[in-house]
Amino acid sequence: MTEKIRFTKMHGCGNDYIYVNMMENAIADPQAAAIAWSDRHKGIGSDGLVLIDRSSLPEADFSMRIFNADGSEAMMCGNASRCIGKYLYERGLTQKTEIKLLTLSGVKTLQLHVNGGIVESVTVDMLEPEFDDESLFLANRGVSKGVFVSMGNPHYVIFTDQVDQVEETGRILEVHPAFPQRCNIEFARIEADGSIRTRVWERGSGITQACGTGACATAVAAALTGRAERTSKIVMDGGTLTIEWRESDNHVYMTGPAAFVFDGEIAIDKLQTA
Repeated sequence: MTEKIRFTKMHGCGNDYIYVNMMENAIADPQAAAIAWSDRHKGIGSDGLVLIDRSSLPEADFSMRIFNADGSEAMMCGNASRCIGKYLYERGLTQKTEIKLLTLSGVKTLQLHVNGGIVESVTVDMLEPEFDDESLFLANRGVSKGVFVSMGNPHYVIFTDQVDQVEETGRILEVHPAFPQRCNIEFARIEADGSIRTRVWERGSGITQACGTGACATAVAAALTGRAERTSKIVMDGGTLTIEWRESDNHVYMTGPAAFVFDGEIAIDKLQTA
């Protein structure tokens, strides 16, 4: 008899992942599962696979692991963390509206904004940004010096009017020698209303509809270079996130929606459960 895994498809501003509750399921090879199931023609279709589990540390309530569509494991995903908050609350796994979530880049605090039992949005404390002196200049591609910001994972933010170069230039910069562990690349344009139009090339996934950590990195880079205040609206392909780089604690706070798409079951086939 073929064994099946129960999953939930969710998205945050169009950044879609397959979510599996590891307290009820077991996946021995999440890398292989991420590759097979993320395929938009032969699988479920997603930007990757997210595993939700109990925390191994007492200071956190739950944990997450995230695997990109190419099978590589990511340190953190802001959009996925918001979806996890909605999943945990609305599926009755917690009654808390403040959840501590263990990730590979530390414990993140999720503040759920609940109305009538529905999580309408989630604010995530993304902790403090980190910086580096990495810089690139690809004059022949119209790419000027960018700003390197780590939000638990690496981002390189380029301010340009040509944000649609994301596919052509993003794939090159992801694997540039300046980034030995590869890098997420953001192309950002300051709009007349003060919002920041941003397109993202995510390492391991390519162009995505949105990237929570990328939105945070973009807002921080804009404030750091005097292009914006410390609170920004980041307009991505799939929706808008509000990012605040708070002076009182130097933490970055990301607020945005999360949504269920559908539930389903998928046969293990060649993948083996633990």
